[in-house]
Amino acid sequence: MTQAFEITWDYRCPFARIANDLVVTGLMNGADWDVHFMPFSLGQVHVEEGQPDIWDTPEKDSGLLALQTAVIVRDVFPDQFPGIHKAIFDARHKQGARIDDEQVLRDIIDAGGANATVVFERVARGEGLEIVRKEHEAAAASHDVWGVPTFIVGNRATFVRLMNDSDGDGAAAIATIERVVDLMSDWPDLNEFKNTTVDR
Repeated sequence: MTQAFEITWDYRCPFARIANDLVVTGLMNGADWDVHFMPFSLGQVHVEEGQPDIWDTPEKDSGLLALQTAVIVRDVFPDQFPGIHKAIFDARHKQGARIDDEQVLRDIIDAGGANATVVFERVARGEGLEIVRKEHEAAAASHDVWGVPTFIVGNRATFVRLMNDSDGDGAAAIATIERVVDLMSDWPDLNEFKNTTVDR
């Protein structure tokens, strides 16, 4: 039976990279999932009271350009999105690239088989920013989402920190994500389960 869930992301979060890597690797290895990748701006979460929303000053946020381009890729080039999504995370966290640099994003998008010119034309028209804002606000309003990565299954939303990415192991990625989703779905009494230390 197909498992449906959503997962939030902001490319600056290392734990979002791990969770999204597992989801993308699972999908690329045949996981029977219906996944909606939901952008969520950490910049907006950290706006101080009385200050303008990040949507009004997007150029001041180091993560918002990448979110805007990614949602356009997701919606216009859905077959290319998983690979590009993973590549942006890897650029930020493995190569130390600046994901607020348009050329860095253009290179990733074109290398991933989408059309960066089309993507950035839509970003310039404000389409990406509107999508990010709408989905961010919807997640916050409907499920009280406050961070990334958050998994959403039905009416339940759970902030999840996983410690290891897939390392290319599709079976391990599928098993990990299905364990998270099953725990959310099958044990509604569980509200919080957190280790006091990290044992690595």
